[in-house]
Amino acid sequence: QVQLVESGGGLVQPGGSLRLSCAASGRGFSINAMSWYRQAPGKQRELVATIIGGSSTGYADSVKGRFTISRDNAENTVYLQMNSLKPEDSAVYYCNTASRGVAYWGQGTQVTVSS
Repeated sequence: QVQLVESGGGLVQPGGSLRLSCAASGRGFSINAMSWYRQAPGKQRELVATIIGGSSTGYADSVKGRFTISRDNAENTVYLQMNSLKPEDSAVYYCNTASRGVAYWGQGTQVTVSS
């Protein structure tokens, strides 16, 4: 069983920055990949960024060059640094991982980009 707790969302003006955090906890879990997804109202949940191991990363085209995913393996925490935010980045952001074939999701954190 893995628990994921996100934090760091909020309201920011266009062009601003936010840093999301997701802390994983539990007993006996083994995590390789961690990801951030987002879901805007009326839209499907979409993959934003993934980190595998400590350094292999991938990003949605819409966030490349603006968002950076990183990970602290010692703390079982994954981060999403979001720069140059746009109104279309507004969504609930979810942390995701899998352990022993079971997928886990955090509760989500709201990001709103608006002037």
